[in-house]
Amino acid sequence: MEPLPFPSIPPAPQKTRRFSAVMIVVLLLVGLVAGGLIGYAITYSDFNAKLTNLQGQLGYSSNGNSTAYPNVVFLLGDNVSLSNLYQQVKSSVVVIQDLVPQYSFFGKLAGYSLQQGSGFITQVDNQLIIVTNNHVIENAINETVTFANGDAYPAKVLGSDPQADLAVLTITPMPSGLTPLVLDSSDSLQVGEPVVAVGSPYGLSGTLTTGVISATGRTITEASSSSQNGQTIPDIIQTSTAINPGNSGGPLLTYAGEVVGITTAGISNSQGLGFAIPSDTIMRELGSLVTSGSYTQHPSINAVGTDMNYQIAQAMGTSVTYGWLVESVSAQNSLKAGNTQTTILGSRVIIGGDIITAINGARITNTDDLLSYLEQHTLPGQTVNFTVIRNGQTQTVPVTIGTA
Repeated sequence: MEPLPFPSIPPAPQKTRRFSAVMIVVLLLVGLVAGGLIGYAITYSDFNAKLTNLQGQLGYSSNGNSTAYPNVVFLLGDNVSLSNLYQQVKSSVVVIQDLVPQYSFFGKLAGYSLQQGSGFITQVDNQLIIVTNNHVIENAINETVTFANGDAYPAKVLGSDPQADLAVLTITPMPSGLTPLVLDSSDSLQVGEPVVAVGSPYGLSGTLTTGVISATGRTITEASSSSQNGQTIPDIIQTSTAINPGNSGGPLLTYAGEVVGITTAGISNSQGLGFAIPSDTIMRELGSLVTSGSYTQHPSINAVGTDMNYQIAQAMGTSVTYGWLVESVSAQNSLKAGNTQTTILGSRVIIGGDIITAINGARITNTDDLLSYLEQHTLPGQTVNFTVIRNGQTQTVPVTIGTA
């Protein structure tokens, strides 16, 4: 019998080929990582050189501190620290409390209720003052002002204007070390710009909320003891910043910490719908409120009217579907009132009067446009050119502005 052969052994070259493939993959990975690190180093070096150059142009030293502008924070786009902004303004925002008398059915004093709002420190003619809403102090007594550090002082009302919902208070003497907030013009505000409100909603002092400018040139009506039907306030900022009871009177700020409005009202059960008095109105009135206690230069055309729409245009036989229809005139001012009463979309409308479509060439689309233009650009006693549609014809009518 022949001996059995030994078992065959697999050839060695197969293992060598597998080892070579693994080595190739490892070398490729090492090459990719090394290439990435080299590319990152080159990119970072280039970026760092550009950043250093930019810092030099802005006056920064190599450690990031500003040398040319040591007390300035440069705000670029959305790279803003709201924490820093809050720290910057919080000591200038105050809580205002007062007592409102409550009367019984028979007109006798039954007690007092506590009323609270917000305010902020600013400056007019080198005098430090506290600005708030008129409705925060209206018909109230014993006003007090409390600062962020807890210090509280009795305050005195210097002046107020229900028609703009503004009021000015003072403390005698003013505490030392106060930093007034800077008022910036609201005229250039654009829809979508970010803003911040600081105040004391529901008594929660030092609260910051954020949002954007939702609209400008709005008209709102606020409850007021000085007007039975409420006080109509034109040229209002609409904002998505949360506004709640107690916020009233606090500043509406840009990300640069400048005041562009004073928060005045929120709408119950709304989702992010608030309003603010624009800073241009505040700046226009402050001097008069401080020196005389009031402001009496609100303009009016002494007329009642309504916004034009397609249905009213059809009833009047005109193709003009925008503008402000004059229904009645309470004082002689060259405008023609309506003469025919009708019902349109369930509402009574007096048609046949002038349709105001422009003032001094500025297009008037509705009530908001009309009242905002009057408030911003006219004063009582001025004569202004109105463009109207009268009897189907476009005319220019000189109108003398009255006092609201």
